[in-house]
Amino acid sequence: MKGLELVKKAIRLEEVERVPWVPFVGVHAGRLISVNATEYLKSTEYIVNGASKAVELYNADGIPVTFDLQIEAEVLGCELNWVDDNPPAVISHPLTQGVELDSLKVPCACKGRIPVVMEATRQLREKFPDLALYGTITGPFTLALHLMGTDVFMKMFEDPEYMHKVMRFCTDVAKFMASNYIESGCDVIAVVDPMTSQIDPDSFESFVSPYATEIFEFIREADALGSFFVCGNAQQNIPAMCDCRPDNISIDENIPLDYVRDISLGKGVSFGGNLQLTVVLLMGSVEDSKRDTLRCLDTGGKKGFILAPGCDLAMDTPSENLKSVADLLHDEILQGELRASEAEVANMELLDLTDHWDKEKVIIDIITLDSLSCAPCQYMLDAVARAAEPFGDKVIFREHSIKSKEGVQMMASLGVKNLPTIVIDGNVDFISQIPPIKDIQDKISGYLAAKK
Repeated sequence: MKGLELVKKAIRLEEVERVPWVPFVGVHAGRLISVNATEYLKSTEYIVNGASKAVELYNADGIPVTFDLQIEAEVLGCELNWVDDNPPAVISHPLTQGVELDSLKVPCACKGRIPVVMEATRQLREKFPDLALYGTITGPFTLALHLMGTDVFMKMFEDPEYMHKVMRFCTDVAKFMASNYIESGCDVIAVVDPMTSQIDPDSFESFVSPYATEIFEFIREADALGSFFVCGNAQQNIPAMCDCRPDNISIDENIPLDYVRDISLGKGVSFGGNLQLTVVLLMGSVEDSKRDTLRCLDTGGKKGFILAPGCDLAMDTPSENLKSVADLLHDEILQGELRASEAEVANMELLDLTDHWDKEKVIIDIITLDSLSCAPCQYMLDAVARAAEPFGDKVIFREHSIKSKEGVQMMASLGVKNLPTIVIDGNVDFISQIPPIKDIQDKISGYLAAKK
């Protein structure tokens, strides 16, 4: 089945033979064509080439044209700080710097970088007619924060009338952007409103719900599909998000996927996301990525679920990790083998570690895939060795490769979920990252001091 058809079926809550996969590729696509984030986000050619490369490499069913929540803010007068490895950041807020709300106007499609992304949309639509194309727009509450800064939180209580006026304006901007994306060829409009995770349900229902509902109704009337994107710990607002009547909600790893599944399906809304963006996709291994994919597939099921990262991919996310997601997704035999392996680990007898510890010495266990074949594992083991050297025989460190049964047992016994990981005196201290040697030494010193 073609990607576009598969995504539409999932969003419309129809049973699918395979869960659709939509990697939220933003500036990561720049890495795929060897250009930095600033160059990438300012060029139609780079956006088209980068997104095309991502579709090819990751066997995607859908993809966003780009993932940049500063396009609208820039056009409306916010200053941006551009960097090479991330989307730009908003560093000025016009409505706190003397600009009157009444002087702001909904922009035309000729302003700022709007023509760049709309032309990219048209070219990608022509190039990939069977791909689900996502247009990402800045949600009204997040755009309000761009325009007002953190004053937005104070205004909700001190001047709610003004806050509603700001939200009214931001909603009009969102509808304008949605309309342009739809006319340019997008199938799904993603209303990305991460700052809604920072407010309580009452504030959400007062200042977000009426405006978000209007946007999704607008998208529906334009014969497109609407998805409500949020990141961060927004669990308290999931019911309210569904009540805004989007066709889909998309969340990150901060919210349990089974909770979102039960709430959204109960309200007739599809759901997606939840692949761990940093610990797994950015800093983890291929095996970590496969295991997390399987977790999402088994929890999400084949009705109403779209597999995706929790948010836009970090620029330096290893392509191998993302390829492994697609490989597992398209191979049910591989899924079965991995389930069996996971079950074996779950049912494996845990080790008795009573004699493993020492009352005078610090014991460091490094859980690896294999330091002989895995570069991150090798560097992590080396970092521990160098950090332990000044402490002499007061520190004992051991590698446990999960290529051996003992390694798998040790991983399970210590409660380790990701590779490679450093466990010091039974405490999981460094997960899927190679820490500075001084950080390891500080931990060692602390554990030795506690033994005196």
